[in-house]
Amino acid sequence: MAHGFMEFFDKKLQVFSAGTEASGKLNPTAVQVMDEVGIDISKNTSDSIDKYLDEEWDYVITVCGGANETCPTFHGDVKRRLHIGFDDPSHVIGTDEFIMSEFQRVRDEIKNAFYNLYIKSIKTNI
Repeated sequence: MAHGFMEFFDKKLQVFSAGTEASGKLNPTAVQVMDEVGIDISKNTSDSIDKYLDEEWDYVITVCGGANETCPTFHGDVKRRLHIGFDDPSHVIGTDEFIMSEFQRVRDEIKNAFYNLYIKSIKTNI
């Protein structure tokens, strides 16, 4: 979801996303809640972070609680490493309505946090 928002905020940004527990496909509920706000992430993939460890990055940003602790060391040049933690809605248990509401809540938290990051740090450095 963060990837989708960053591309939405600025089409010129090169955004890549990966995870420590990548499955190769996106969670369908994440795709659905992003579609609700007009952002299509359906063609994105869930890549392993290992794919990007030797690259050069302006930002490496971890978003899930455990990712900050389990994120491997990047061997390439990383200018800024940040952790902006959110609950992982894919672990929520309950009714379909409750699960959907948690995805929507986290989506909105991600949007706000990443918009603030974009306005305060990224946009000013482009």
